[in-house]
Amino acid sequence: MGREDQIEEREVLDSIFPDEITDISETSYRVSITLDAVEYGEEEAEQPVICLEVSYPEEYPDVAPNLTITSPPNAPRHPRLDVQEDRDQLMEALMPTVEENMGMAMVFTLVSALKESAELLMTERADAIQAEKDQAAAKREEEENRKFHGTAVTVESFLEWSANFKKEMQDLETRLREEKDGEDKKKKVIKEEKKLTGRQMWEKGLAKGDYEEEDDDTMPAVEKLKVAA
Repeated sequence: MGREDQIEEREVLDSIFPDEITDISETSYRVSITLDAVEYGEEEAEQPVICLEVSYPEEYPDVAPNLTITSPPNAPRHPRLDVQEDRDQLMEALMPTVEENMGMAMVFTLVSALKESAELLMTERADAIQAEKDQAAAKREEEENRKFHGTAVTVESFLEWSANFKKEMQDLETRLREEKDGEDKKKKVIKEEKKLTGRQMWEKGLAKGDYEEEDDDTMPAVEKLKVAA
């Protein structure tokens, strides 16, 4: 009875997977499963393919079939799935399906369960990568917003700013007053120089030209002597 069930199941699988199933022996075969991968806008990679190899024990389906998960020969490695590394996890995911279907033809159900488990694994990894990108983008956006909003004001920071501002204003006022005092001194000196008599300018070596006759004090002594002669 076991062998009859095996032949019948094999014929049904031929009609379901006409291009995906390949015989290995009279009691074993391989089913190729093309997975739908989620890429989240990245450059699309070739859809991954995994294979479920099934070997019937004599007592199947009263006992579990022998199962092996492999990759097609020379298949490119997909960034979200590595059969060699993920085989144990995928096999473990099939065990509940095997136990639930004991005593019945279960290969089609196992193929469906394997496809679902592998696609879920790739989706979880794609979600994790996308979450990292979203987090990095959010952090960059927060840093950009901080440039426009500035630093939040606290009582301590305001008091510190206020003290610094007052000191800067005092320093500025002192500097401006000193500059004004300096300008005033210069103006005073110039004004005093303009009030010098001719004699004072002559004595200070500031006189270079002729002087008007109206002011005797502005004429040098030498000129007076000449007039007297």
